[in-house]
Amino acid sequence: MIEFKQLTKYYGELCALDHVDLTIERGQILGLLGPNGAGKTTAMRILTGYLDPTSGTINARGLSIEKDILKIKEIIGYLPESAPLYENMIVYDYLEYIAKMRGLNEAQSRKRLSELADACGLRENMHRPIHELSKGYKQRVGLAHAIMGDPEILVLDEPTTGLDPNQIVEIRNIIKDVGKEKTVILSTHILSEVEATCDRIVIINHGKIVADGSTEELKQSSKSEYSVNISLKNAEFDNINTELGKIEEIKEIESIGKNHGALSVRLSCHTDKDIRDLIYKRIKEQPWILVEMTRDIKSLEKIFGELTKGN
Repeated sequence: MIEFKQLTKYYGELCALDHVDLTIERGQILGLLGPNGAGKTTAMRILTGYLDPTSGTINARGLSIEKDILKIKEIIGYLPESAPLYENMIVYDYLEYIAKMRGLNEAQSRKRLSELADACGLRENMHRPIHELSKGYKQRVGLAHAIMGDPEILVLDEPTTGLDPNQIVEIRNIIKDVGKEKTVILSTHILSEVEATCDRIVIINHGKIVADGSTEELKQSSKSEYSVNISLKNAEFDNINTELGKIEEIKEIESIGKNHGALSVRLSCHTDKDIRDLIYKRIKEQPWILVEMTRDIKSLEKIFGELTKGN
């Protein structure tokens, strides 16, 4: 459906995108993650025709951004980070204006506005001035604008920035409903939102793709590195370090602290195997009392941090 081919963008000497290759299938909700300045917004602006690439290209449904950008714009709905709304207008009048801009006739416009009023939760606010709406409802209006022409591709740049937790859930649910029928590219910093909404995650850093897959695939890719947390009574850290340090797969032992007389320790394990049975056997050989033992697989937040920190 959408194919990035060696996409590169320079701002002067700054490389914002560095020969990016990416294919997005029809019907996917793709989460594009990365720290500030990673290149996410640049990629979206090139796809939507707001910027030209320095080199490389993007094809969408067989159309090239070099030759067919106007046709591509017809099949894309775009919601930038700050929805560009005419805030002095009534919501209904604004969306009716957008419908005319999209080429809908009067009957089509009335039908589409009624559909969007329900889909975006705007029914009770259709006759209010936009400037009176909360930020969450302004985002809903922006989303209704983006999907007015029933686009095949929906591009959303930080759609929940500045929203409260309830508003985030509401916008997320709207995106998931829309994503049942469209290809959605969603840029965000909120990792829990990506886990709850997206089928696929692409992490970009310094203009390069550093990870690509579902949440579970990204977590499984790091399964050779995990932590085991244990709590022991009648144990001193030096003894724990000596005895459990004999297990080859344990690369680091860290004291977390004491709680109700039990010493908590984190064991960093580098192996594809679950070695909790080996750890338990070692503990049984000592005069220690095992209170708790849990395996901690890397969270998406930790994976994201490791892939994007530093240079």
